[in-house]
Amino acid sequence: MSAATTHDHAHDHAHDHHAHDHHEPGFLGKYIWSTDHKVIGVQYGITGLLLLLFGFFLMLLMRWSIAYPGIPLPAIDTIRALPLLGDIFNSMFGRWLNVDGSLNGELYNMLGAMHGTIMVFFGIVPLGFAAFGNFVMPLQIGTIDMAFPKLNMASYWLFFISGVLMFYSFFVGTGPVQTGWTMYSPLASTTSMGVSSVWAHGHTWWLAAMVFNISASLLGSVNFIATIINLRTKGMSWMKMPFFCWAMFVTAFLLLLAFPPLEVAALLQLSDRMFGSSFYLPTGLMEGGKHLDISGGGSPLLYQHLFWFLAHPEVYVLILPAFAILTDVIPCNARRPLWGYKSMVYSVLTLGFLSFLVWAHHMYLTGMGTMMSTYFQITTVLISVPSVVLLTCLMISLWGGSIRFNTQMLFASAFLPMFGIGGLTGLPLAFAFIDLALHDTYYVIGHFHYVVAPGTIFALFAGVYHWFPKITGRFMSDKLGKLHFWPSLIGMNLVFAPMFIQGMAGFHRRWYDGGKYFENTAGFSHWTTTLTSKIGAFFGLNIPDNMLSLNIVMSVGAFILALGQIPFIINFWLSIKGGKKIESDNPWNATTMEWATPTPPPHGNFLFEPVAHRGPYEYSVPGHSGDFFPQWEVEAGKPETKPSATVAASSTAAHH
Repeated sequence: MSAATTHDHAHDHAHDHHAHDHHEPGFLGKYIWSTDHKVIGVQYGITGLLLLLFGFFLMLLMRWSIAYPGIPLPAIDTIRALPLLGDIFNSMFGRWLNVDGSLNGELYNMLGAMHGTIMVFFGIVPLGFAAFGNFVMPLQIGTIDMAFPKLNMASYWLFFISGVLMFYSFFVGTGPVQTGWTMYSPLASTTSMGVSSVWAHGHTWWLAAMVFNISASLLGSVNFIATIINLRTKGMSWMKMPFFCWAMFVTAFLLLLAFPPLEVAALLQLSDRMFGSSFYLPTGLMEGGKHLDISGGGSPLLYQHLFWFLAHPEVYVLILPAFAILTDVIPCNARRPLWGYKSMVYSVLTLGFLSFLVWAHHMYLTGMGTMMSTYFQITTVLISVPSVVLLTCLMISLWGGSIRFNTQMLFASAFLPMFGIGGLTGLPLAFAFIDLALHDTYYVIGHFHYVVAPGTIFALFAGVYHWFPKITGRFMSDKLGKLHFWPSLIGMNLVFAPMFIQGMAGFHRRWYDGGKYFENTAGFSHWTTTLTSKIGAFFGLNIPDNMLSLNIVMSVGAFILALGQIPFIINFWLSIKGGKKIESDNPWNATTMEWATPTPPPHGNFLFEPVAHRGPYEYSVPGHSGDFFPQWEVEAGKPETKPSATVAASSTAAHH
C-alpha cells in the first residue's frame, strides 16, 4: 500500500473516530479569524493577487498616457456612465482627468506613486513571503503550525487594514500621493500643506498605511524566524532543510532589520506634516515665492538614507522568495537534484549580509564624496557574486534532466534569462559615472522591472501552478496555463526591453506626455544618443528618430500582457471546484515534506510523525528503484512512523 493511500485511510479513520469529540469551527473561525498557517497563507495570497491586479491596472492607465498623450482614455464616456462602477471610477480617477477624458500630469504622478507602492509592498512581498512562506514553510520543516499562530493571524489583519487605508487614499480630497513611491522630502513633506485637514490629503493615508504594513511584516518575520529555529521536525538538520526555508529565513531577517528604519522614516514624515516638526525640512524653504512657516534645520537626505536602507534589502525581499520557489519547481520537473545546494545556502546568507551595505548606490546624484561613492561601488559589485551563484546553480540543475515542460516549468525556465537580463543591466549602474547619466532615465526602470516583473512575478506564477494541487486537491488546466505563459512572456519583453534603448538615449523616466520634451532635444549630440543610434542601426532601427514610437510598442506590449492574464484568472477560479482531481497526495512525485500530508492538509498537517532521513532533493538517485526518494521515507513507499489515528487526532486537538 502506498504512503498516500495509507494517509487517506488513516485520515478517514481519525475523522470517524473523533467526529463527536471535536466541534468543527464556523465560517468566521475557519476562514476569517483562523490561526491555521495554511488558511492565513491563502488569505495573503488572494489579497495579494487582487492588489497586484489593481497595481497592474494603474500601469495600463500610465502606458496609455505615455503612448497616446492628450488622447482620451478608450471608452471613457461609457465607463463614466456605468452604474456603481462608473461612480467608483469617477471618484478615484475621473475627477482628475482632463475634460475630454485624457490624463494630465497630476493624475499621472498619482498613478506612478501608487503603482510602485502597491506592486512592491502590497502585491509581490505579500505573495512571495507571506502567502507561499506561510503555506509551504511549516509543511516543509514538518511542523503542525507556526510558532505563534495568533501573531500570525494579527499579521494578516494588519496587512489587510494597510491595504484598505492605501485604497481609501484614492477617495480623499486631494487624491492619493503625487510624490513618487519613494516619497522624498521636502516635496513629500510640504505637498498640499495648505489643506485644512491633513486627513484630506492622500499622503497622510499613505504614511498610515505603510506603518500598518510594516508592523504586519515585523510580526510575520519574527514568527518565521522562531518557527524555523525551534520547530523543525526530527532529523531536519540545517543542511537537510529545503532551500525554500533557507530563503524565507534570510528574508525574515531582512524584513526584521530593514523595515524599522522605514517605519521610523514614515512616522517622522507624518510628524512633519501633522505637528509642524522639521526632521526633513531645512531652513529657508520657499513655495510659490513665499517662505514656508516651518522651524527648519531638518535634512532631506536623512529621509533618503532611511528609505534606501530598507529599499535595497527590499529588493532581495522580492527576489529571494522567487529563488525559493524555483528550487522546488526546477529539480522536481527536471528530475535532477538541486545542483550546488550548499553553495546556494552560503550565497543566500552572504546576500542577506551584503544587502545592508549597498543602499547609497541609489543616492549618487545627491553629490556624495568620492570616497563614499567608491565604497558603495565596491559593495554593489560584490553583491552581484552571490546572485550569480544562485542563478548559475539553478541553470546547471537543468543539465541532463528529463525536463517536463508543464506550465510551472515554463515560468520557472523563463525566469532564469529574464532575471539574468535584470541583473546584468543593473551592474553598470553600480558605477557612479555611469549612474549619473542613466539614473533618471528609462534604463533604470527597465533594469528594475526585468528583476521584479518577468523575474519575480514569473516565479510567483510558477509557485501557484506547482502548489495549487496541494492546496485544493485539483490541477489547474495546463492548456490555459500555457495560454497564460506565452502572451505574458511576449508582453513582458515588449514592455521592458525598449526601455533600455530609450534610457541610453536620455529618455527621462517621469515624462507623462510620452516625451514631448525629448522631441525638442533629440538633435542634441550626446554620447548616449550616439551609442543608441549604433545599437539601433544593428537592429535596423533609426534612433533617436523612432524613439517616441517605442512608446507605442511598449504600450501594445502592456495590453498583450493584460490579455494574457485573463486565462490565468479563468483557470484559477474554475479549477478550485472544476479542475481535474489529483489521484495522489504527491502528484508531481516530489521529495520535500509538504507532499507527505493529505490533500488538502488538515489541522495538524501530518497523519504520522514526519522524520527527515535525507536531503530535500533526492531525484535520480543512483541504485534507487524510482527516480525520487522522499525525505520522509525510510524505504520507498514506507514512512518512518505508520499513519496513526491517535497522532492525527492529537494534532487536530492541539490546533483546536
